Amino acid sequence: MYFPSWLSQLYRGLSRPIRRTTQPIWGSLSRSLVLSSQRRNPEFSSFVVRTNTCGELRSSHLGQEVTLCGWIQYRRQNTFLVLRDFHGLVQVIIPQDESAASVRKILCEAPMESVVQVSGTVISRPAGQENPKMPTGEIEIKVKTAELLNACKKLPFEIKDFMKKTEALRLQYRYLDLRSFQMQYNLRLRSQMVMKMREYLCNLHGFVDIETPTLFKRTPGGAKEFLVPSREPGKFYSLPQSPQQFKQLLMVGGLDRYFQVARCYRDEGSRPDRQPEFTQIDIEMSFVDQTGIQSLIEGLLQYSWPNDKNPVVVPFPSMTFAEALATYGTDKPDTRFGMKIIDISDVFRNTEIGFLQDALSKPHGTVKAICIPEGAKYFKRKDIESIRKFSADHFDQEILPVFLNTNRNWNSPVANFIMELKRQELIRLMETQEEDVVLLTAGEHNKACSLLGKLRLECADLLETRGVVLRDPTLFSFLWVVDFPLFLPKEENPRELESAHHPFTAPHPSDIHLLYTEPKKVRSQHYDLVLNGNEIGGGSIRIHNAELQQYILATLLKEDVKLLSHMLQALDYGAPPHGGIALGLDRLICVVTGSPSIRDVIAFPKSFRGHDLMSNTPDSIPPEELKPYHIQVSWPTDSKAAKAH
Repeated sequence: MYFPSWLSQLYRGLSRPIRRTTQPIWGSLSRSLVLSSQRRNPEFSSFVVRTNTCGELRSSHLGQEVTLCGWIQYRRQNTFLVLRDFHGLVQVIIPQDESAASVRKILCEAPMESVVQVSGTVISRPAGQENPKMPTGEIEIKVKTAELLNACKKLPFEIKDFMKKTEALRLQYRYLDLRSFQMQYNLRLRSQMVMKMREYLCNLHGFVDIETPTLFKRTPGGAKEFLVPSREPGKFYSLPQSPQQFKQLLMVGGLDRYFQVARCYRDEGSRPDRQPEFTQIDIEMSFVDQTGIQSLIEGLLQYSWPNDKNPVVVPFPSMTFAEALATYGTDKPDTRFGMKIIDISDVFRNTEIGFLQDALSKPHGTVKAICIPEGAKYFKRKDIESIRKFSADHFDQEILPVFLNTNRNWNSPVANFIMELKRQELIRLMETQEEDVVLLTAGEHNKACSLLGKLRLECADLLETRGVVLRDPTLFSFLWVVDFPLFLPKEENPRELESAHHPFTAPHPSDIHLLYTEPKKVRSQHYDLVLNGNEIGGGSIRIHNAELQQYILATLLKEDVKLLSHMLQALDYGAPPHGGIALGLDRLICVVTGSPSIRDVIAFPKSFRGHDLMSNTPDSIPPEELKPYHIQVSWPTDSKAAKAH
């Protein structure tokens, strides 16, 4: 029996007497795996009936006898057709002579998207008929035999990327949508990146790939979890929103370096671009600090980055949470373009303008502004009104548009007054040009910054619809955001605290003393990775001291510590210092491929309402099948709600 070299080496290592082992077995195994992972050309036609794929044939294959399998994509005048498989397209010549009547009948009568197998000879296309847009455009297949493997019924939509299809229709017939070039590209690129990540982590840096349970218990804080009934009355499992506790317990167990391509679950209801089940590249390390985690991730992304994209430049820049909010109005800034928030409070310290004076007289009151380049050239009056309405409806805040040319201030006496008095100071601070528009607001610092952060992105979208290029789609702008607050006030009760990240996040070493006096001022060892304005990863250094973890859970967060007794107990048994991060794989691939939605990089996603439109999931269960779980359905009394179910 043949054993791969690395398996034979492992077997020999395990067979040796323990006293003779001079080095860890995993060390020699990992070196063997590194050697075996060197790049080879994949054998796409091994183990199957074809000799080649449709997309690989070139002039170098001329004269070869080949067998191809694929879908009929296009047919013209019953003289040739285009055959497609996962690897590409090839032109097939339909034989016209009487001796090949049966072959001609199959290829001419088979509906589009039928699956066929053809055999024939690779020949050159006639001079002048080459197709430079097709990789196989110099050759074609002169068919000798053909077999219809499966005929296709009438399709709900054509399998062409340029055909407009509603997302609901695409999700209903997802197995057809997957045949498109874009979906094939997205999913294959995703697979290649994950494989490279495995190589980098396991082969080059000694990580261990470990699966953790998906049936767990309810945990306090964070996103809502899905419940799974058990056969014990009144007892439920919970689907974990991340492997957070398990990966920390693996560090207590001495595994040192863990990673997993982890399935995670969050019952977040209807969120436009979120999924109830999603995938993380989940990582945890012992004896590491924040800098170590960041360096690991920068190397991981650089190593796994697709060859057809602009290369990743490391190290990534870093910005504090406070700086990100003050400059961009968000903790996930898109740094590919300017339009930064400027504090212009000093310009208006002695102003007579009522709403500005009122804002500056309050604690944390401020006047902020952003400059929209060439806004006067591209914005219409209805655009400005829409911006003002958005500000009032969503932030209960006033936005004042100021044009350098006072004739364009559209009957706004306040804006005219500002430009007359403060024109030069604003031009100097905002670095404005003649056609620019300044959007000004006043109020509490965080609220004013958040509003302008939203408007910055809204205005960028608007300018780009008018033909202005602000964000280069080929540019990948990474950013670390650090020094988040450890706690935030609860929305429903601002006097109480909740974790900004999660309750296992360690406080900043410089702020630990504030935990017992002013916990709202404590910074955390939490770090987020942002790419082109999208949060694609988040992690932290963890609390490894049981006493400190108990104090934060029980005293500050007022959580039921019984739910986490196993964690507290584990930390008391010699837990090493540790930290980690999780990269959102779906979001990362979405940004890399330039897809409009994360549903375009997931093979079988849910709709924005969390439904599987293909199989009509979630579905109802008959009462008799619920009996073993000791639960029953309470149907809504409202007639509309009943119809929805």
